[in-house]
Amino acid sequence: MWRIIRYDYPLHFILALTNWLPDNVFFIRLRGKMARPFFKKCGKNLGIGRNVTFYNPSKIEIGKSVYIAYGCWFLGAGRLVIDDEVMFGPYVVTTPSNHTKLKQSYRYGVPKKGEIYIGKGSWVGAHSTIVLGARMGVGSLLAANSVLNSNVEDGAIYGGVPARFIKK
Repeated sequence: MWRIIRYDYPLHFILALTNWLPDNVFFIRLRGKMARPFFKKCGKNLGIGRNVTFYNPSKIEIGKSVYIAYGCWFLGAGRLVIDDEVMFGPYVVTTPSNHTKLKQSYRYGVPKKGEIYIGKGSWVGAHSTIVLGARMGVGSLLAANSVLNSNVEDGAIYGGVPARFIKK
């Protein structure tokens, strides 16, 4: 319960309070600066667009100079590590956990938790989804509308559903 009071509620309050402000450089930086204390770890120069959602922010680690665009969704059920200088396009979803079945229903199955790591200087394109166990290398790019469920090597471009190697 203390985790919810210490991390979740204040972050949700700050994001709700600032969602009416426009997405310009000043307010994106202000939103990020106000949100920084509510993550497990967070570097300087965090930029957060409007309508971004964080679940369990106390388990999310964010490096310095990270930019998160409008409408992204981050789940901290497992371990989510975002290294320095990472950019997220609009409506990106990261989920380091997965549902399991119990008595023919996914509703009450015990979640399977894991890790997502996004390497320094990477770019995640708009409307992409990164799922349990994915790892993006340093300076890599995930193309828009992709689903990443594997490892991306350093400096590579991946895209598609599921994401596959395109070029270095």
